[in-house]
Amino acid sequence: MMRTCYFCKGKVVNQPTSVDFWWADELKIIENVPAGVCQQCGEKYSEGNFYKEMERLAKGAGGAVRRLSVDVVRYSPA
Repeated sequence: MMRTCYFCKGKVVNQPTSVDFWWADELKIIENVPAGVCQQCGEKYSEGNFYKEMERLAKGAGGAVRRLSVDVVRYSPA
């Protein structure tokens, strides 16, 4: 895993993180994903095999541990 962020050149450290994952028109938040996280800008890096696992979880195979309510606001200039 890379140790320097591609974007800001900050330090990347391995730590569990949460990932916003869109499956069709549904947003799933997958917690505890092992990833490299830039300590400066927050960019996340994960291995390719984790993407397949996140896809499996988003399809419902993992079962939701909780549900959140999120407001969707449309931007319109003042």
